[in-house]
Amino acid sequence: KAVVVEVAAVEVIGRANDDAAPVGAVTPVLSDGPVTALGDVDAYMAGEMRRTPIYDRAALPSGAHVDGPAIIREDTATTVIEPGWRAEMTASGDLVMTRVIALPTRMAIGTTCDPVMLEVFNNLFMSIAEQMGFTLQNTAYSVNIKERLDFSCAVFAADGGLIANAPHIPIHLGSMGQSVRTVIDKNTGRIKPGDVFVLNDPYNGGTHLPDITVITPVFGDSDKGGAGNGDILFYVGSRGHHADIGGITPGSMPPDSKVVEEEGVLLDNVKLVEGGRFQEKSIVKHLTSAQYPARNVDQNLADLRAQVAANERGVQELRKMVDHYGLDVVHAYMGHVQDNAEESVRRVIDVLKDGEFTYPMDEGSVVKVKITFDKRARGATLDFTGTSAQRPTNFNAPTAVVRAAALYVFRTLVGDDIPMNDGCLKPITFIVPDGCMLAPSYPAPVVAGNVETSQCVTDALYGALGVMAASQGTMNNITFGNDRHQYYETVCGGSGAGPGWDGTSAVHTNMTNSRLTDPEVLEWRYPVLLESFGVRRGSGGAGQYRGGDGTYRRIRFLEDMEVVMLSNHRIVPPYGMAGGEPGQCGKNWVERKNGDIHAMTGLDTAKVGVGDVFVLETPTGGGYGPTAARK
Repeated sequence: KAVVVEVAAVEVIGRANDDAAPVGAVTPVLSDGPVTALGDVDAYMAGEMRRTPIYDRAALPSGAHVDGPAIIREDTATTVIEPGWRAEMTASGDLVMTRVIALPTRMAIGTTCDPVMLEVFNNLFMSIAEQMGFTLQNTAYSVNIKERLDFSCAVFAADGGLIANAPHIPIHLGSMGQSVRTVIDKNTGRIKPGDVFVLNDPYNGGTHLPDITVITPVFGDSDKGGAGNGDILFYVGSRGHHADIGGITPGSMPPDSKVVEEEGVLLDNVKLVEGGRFQEKSIVKHLTSAQYPARNVDQNLADLRAQVAANERGVQELRKMVDHYGLDVVHAYMGHVQDNAEESVRRVIDVLKDGEFTYPMDEGSVVKVKITFDKRARGATLDFTGTSAQRPTNFNAPTAVVRAAALYVFRTLVGDDIPMNDGCLKPITFIVPDGCMLAPSYPAPVVAGNVETSQCVTDALYGALGVMAASQGTMNNITFGNDRHQYYETVCGGSGAGPGWDGTSAVHTNMTNSRLTDPEVLEWRYPVLLESFGVRRGSGGAGQYRGGDGTYRRIRFLEDMEVVMLSNHRIVPPYGMAGGEPGQCGKNWVERKNGDIHAMTGLDTAKVGVGDVFVLETPTGGGYGPTAARK
């Protein structure tokens, strides 16, 4: 297939004249006498105070060397020579630094929790997930992953518990652990080094079918005598929203699916890499043999390879961490970061009050939640009894989505900068009745449950806690495409106001955290023209604190395509709180080339031709407090 070159970098290396002296070089003082220090000072280096000599650079002869600890001064700089390092003056006046005592290969810091090292490991674990994300972004093919950043990466313990994540997509991160546990449970004793697994099954930790999860075990390096003796030490995972995975509409986001197979290809515990070899024939067979097969398998394969590469980056970084600190220390701090997250949530629980909330949705269902707190046990119970039964529509949400929403909500209530991990959920008990729309059974359709019902669960939890008004409460999912092109985007709107703050305008809220494709990239990769995109000024819910404004967006098509809209809050407005006014509902329609208007609902499809324009107005955030109190 054709190669798309997005970025080209050129590096030029030139050889300097070895005989030429550097401009401004210090002329060395040639002397065979000893190097004399100007004096001594106390300096803190390598973990302790040390008596440290000071030297004048201009007085250092050619060939002289100074071992650390030392300080070398000059008119425009100060050079600190730490223990284990040596500075040597060359004939050309350069000061060359060389490590003469190797660093220890492992830091002995102990397994008990040290507050400083806890913060270090918090950031180390998150940094590994972030590096995985950079690798995925740089190596992916699809606009959906490369430009919109609709992906997430995370580090998991050997039992599948979430340890740390990068600040990616909340709906992915809170549910991915169940996918890891599925791989563990279904492959006990059979996972080998070089194996990588892929799945998107919404009944085994997945969210909806376009979100494909790639999971890699991290083994101890037994061949090199490393820690772990060949056992599985951790798992790393990456979840990316693929632009198309089959189904009855391009982009795999149908508004009217009746069974999950109409939403695309279902992958459950499929071996993507075996013994280090990418199983291309096997995965192609899965993608092309379903009732509604994937439309762009090459794109799927390219993004899956990028996810494998991202996971491998995580494997390498985790092994470096183990080599540096020791496996016992890394495992201990994996526990400590979860314990810290647990205690942080318990401190929040100490000050929260019981509450309940019923959240109506456009398609007729309701999400009902009652939150009670046991102050003595410092725990919370989230009871979803009363939520609508499993729906014939695709607004059913797997229970993993409910856990993800709760993890997000309680993590946002913690003021400390901690990783979002399974420790946050240890104080929380879930009651989700079997047979309700939040615990569906196969083959119930679920594509809107991930993107829409998750937002409703989040706002219902905030409503029960009395924390803030509703945000736009939808991801405004737009897909368009044909046999050659498939594109998906979510569009920002207004966030809810709260006690002391206005909502934010034109922002992705709650369970989504992707960005919009740059107009230049969108128009380069797809036959469309982005005519306008802006903020609906003054559209947020009124109140003492105003809700955030929504946005408007116009896309003109340059080829015949099908447009699919999957959304909420076209009928029921986002709620206000404490006397604040609700936000405005969203709208969407098609303006035909001949001037006719084709009205669309929030769950709709439309055929568009050359010159037709799709128009979107997104919902706004609810207001907080009575408008009369606004200053």
